[in-house]
Amino acid sequence: MADGSQNEVPAPTFTADRVGVVGLGLIGGSIARALAAGGREVFAANRSRDVLELAEVEVIRGELTDEVVPTCELIVLACYPQGCIDWLEAHADLVSPGAIVMDCSGIKRHVCEACFAIAADRPFTFVGGHPMAGTQFSGFAHSRANLFKGAPLVLVVDEEDDFARLSLLERLGRLLAPCGFGRRTLTTAERHDEIIAYTSQLAHVVSNAYVKSPSAQMHHGFSAGSYKDLTRVARLNPQMWTELFLDNGDNLSREIGFLINSLAEYKDAIDTRDATRLEALLAQGDALKRAAESADARKGR
Repeated sequence: MADGSQNEVPAPTFTADRVGVVGLGLIGGSIARALAAGGREVFAANRSRDVLELAEVEVIRGELTDEVVPTCELIVLACYPQGCIDWLEAHADLVSPGAIVMDCSGIKRHVCEACFAIAADRPFTFVGGHPMAGTQFSGFAHSRANLFKGAPLVLVVDEEDDFARLSLLERLGRLLAPCGFGRRTLTTAERHDEIIAYTSQLAHVVSNAYVKSPSAQMHHGFSAGSYKDLTRVARLNPQMWTELFLDNGDNLSREIGFLINSLAEYKDAIDTRDATRLEALLAQGDALKRAAESADARKGR
């Protein structure tokens, strides 16, 4: 403000289009690669010095030090959920006025509650983000610049004013444009965690539990697409997924309960050799899948 009141917003210190990435795993590494390929100046921080040095050779301009943080227009937190919170808490006073900080963690309530509170009295904006892409592999070695091409990006924004929200989303979209994200979904942290418990977390639990059958070690020569599809995400990062599962435990436990009840119905029909009931259960699942596919087609997904 021109009157010099206490509400005057400090001038930005960032360099336009400069991005800081915290965490160079699969997601952070892929974001760094995509943005660097798109002409962004990318700096990064990572726990492993070896990975950081490799990234400096291949991708980034340099390390995201305390001196560089104030020069970034966008900072992407690609850590475990608590790691995102801890980094922002420790560096909040260094972030440039007008800058955007976005996390990429797989749960939103825990992260957004803490990070929105940290940003509340500071002149930068925090956005909860979840890039809906990945593989069964982890680490910078598996990162690639095209990982997010056409992939959905889910966003949680703590901004009530429609104009301000639209302006923020347009600016974030411009900064992330080299990543090639497709559909952007704006939602609440609560809704995100409720849906992601089914679309992502339950799938990982089922796949990880499925391979615990003794038969899994004897599948060679007897398995094809069905086995590969169902077991792809059994391979995971136990430490990261433990944190994600527990942070969203209420929603995930409910989904596991639904699945257990459904499986019990199939088992009972098979144990009692009730062909009519078993056929009805199978037909019901088939119909629900077809309905979901039709809905997706209507929405152009």
